[in-house]
Amino acid sequence: MQRIDKDSKLPLYCQLMQLIIDEIEHHHIEVDEKLPSEREFCSKYDLSRSTVRQAFLELEQDGYIYKIHGKGTFVSPKKLNQELLKFYSFTSEMKKLGKVPTSRVLSFDTVVCDWSLAQKLRTRAGTEVYRFQRLRLADDKPVMIETSYIPRDRFAGFTREMLEDHAMYDIFSHDYGVEFTYAEEKFQAVMTDDRTAKFLNVKKSLPSLKIERFTYERDLVIEYTVSMARGDQMIYSIRLNK
Repeated sequence: MQRIDKDSKLPLYCQLMQLIIDEIEHHHIEVDEKLPSEREFCSKYDLSRSTVRQAFLELEQDGYIYKIHGKGTFVSPKKLNQELLKFYSFTSEMKKLGKVPTSRVLSFDTVVCDWSLAQKLRTRAGTEVYRFQRLRLADDKPVMIETSYIPRDRFAGFTREMLEDHAMYDIFSHDYGVEFTYAEEKFQAVMTDDRTAKFLNVKKSLPSLKIERFTYERDLVIEYTVSMARGDQMIYSIRLNK
């Protein structure tokens, strides 16, 4: 690590933060690697315990590190950033971020729409739809669990095997000639339920981000998906132009 300049106008805790961030971003400290203790940082840089503690607190709030009681402080996985103004798929966005995306199909069946689901899909109650649930992973780490509904009449012959071999939007385009018009998403922070916590390998105390996605082909809803994403992994950003 670099040195701390005690004559600098920049607060000491900020300097220590930047040193640690530089080490993380240049991969000198790997994801989930344990950091030296507060006492070791104090000794190495001749800093007070309160200075080091403040740096650790800020780094934890910014998502660079996490603490495990009784074990120490560790480097957090990098957050995955998805830009909202572009029509995207999980697979393509993860590839752009240098991640290896994979999916596990947890279930696949045909269900009949009740009134509530019919309203979401803009169809009639009693309409048959395909329902499938997938676990989404980036570099083999679970980041999201998705439950999707697509109209059976629009995607006749859609199978679980197709999903296991190809990205869903590629199937829509290549096999069914879909011309995507637009998509809408709704976001909500929610408490993590038992099943989600199990599949995403997180504690129930960590909030999840619930995402409802409606994908349109002209005025037809061709996909309704409810996703539960890890609150410590996913960032969604939007750029507002004048």
